[in-house]
Amino acid sequence: MHIPEPVRHVLGWYDGERPGVKASLARLLMHGRTAGTGRLLVLPVDQGFEHGPAASFAPNPPAYDPRYHFELAIEAGVSALAAPLGFLAVGADRYAGAVPLILKANNANGLGAIKDEAVTATVRDALELGCSAIGYTIYPGSDRQYEMFEEVRAGAAEAKASGLAVVIWAYPRGGTLSHEGETALDVVAWGAQIAAQLGAHIIKVKPPTARIETAQARPAYTADLSRLEDRVRHVRDAAFAGRRLVVFSGGPAKDLDAVYAEVGAIAAGGGHGSIVGRNTFQRPRAEALAMLERIATLHIAAATAGQTR
Repeated sequence: MHIPEPVRHVLGWYDGERPGVKASLARLLMHGRTAGTGRLLVLPVDQGFEHGPAASFAPNPPAYDPRYHFELAIEAGVSALAAPLGFLAVGADRYAGAVPLILKANNANGLGAIKDEAVTATVRDALELGCSAIGYTIYPGSDRQYEMFEEVRAGAAEAKASGLAVVIWAYPRGGTLSHEGETALDVVAWGAQIAAQLGAHIIKVKPPTARIETAQARPAYTADLSRLEDRVRHVRDAAFAGRRLVVFSGGPAKDLDAVYAEVGAIAAGGGHGSIVGRNTFQRPRAEALAMLERIATLHIAAATAGQTR
């Protein structure tokens, strides 16, 4: 298989990494509609565990079945499907090789107040399922952040030794952070930096607002950051000057114009892709497919424009 220049360029960010890990990254970057562009489009379906089945799937009842999401991911041509162990186990055999898989190896739920996640799967599970990557969530700022960092460091080391790419969901929350501060620009950028320091190859963050939460960061933010694309560029720079793949979440369901405006700004700011769950699978299948195609098109157009400058 020919590896185009944009993908070879991204793989060059990971100099010194094991060849198996680079092969796993290439598998993600060379699959689906965004293949070869250096951008990613991921369908995550951990919401049933995190937010509950009714809140996640009742708006579109076929989505209760994990096989629905495998088929949606395959037909839409996403880069990967990300989900917890039990979910992937339902379809990994039936759909083996049809779409790259990311095992979400720690999870939490909305029934408790502690800002922490339990380790719910292992590297061996990921290998047996045929995954290309394993993923973990961290909560920078929470009272349990340091235990989470240690768990992720250990899991990431084992995953890399086994040839798997590592994805980290960096979601600052808890501790002294205000609710609005969880998506403040300085806090999101800090979370991306921590994820990169923990060894992530791919970092997932939320789109940052223009708020600056921490007093020590305020003097550094003198430029106009009212545009989302400029804030995205800053977060990308916080991940080793853009030398780590940074993808942005879609968050709670919103209207299509809002989704496309946000994705367009993320793409224009050099974000390396989107990881969009509820905004797609809570819609009827045909609408979800059209939406994922449009999101992919926005990222492809931005990547192509960047290559011609």
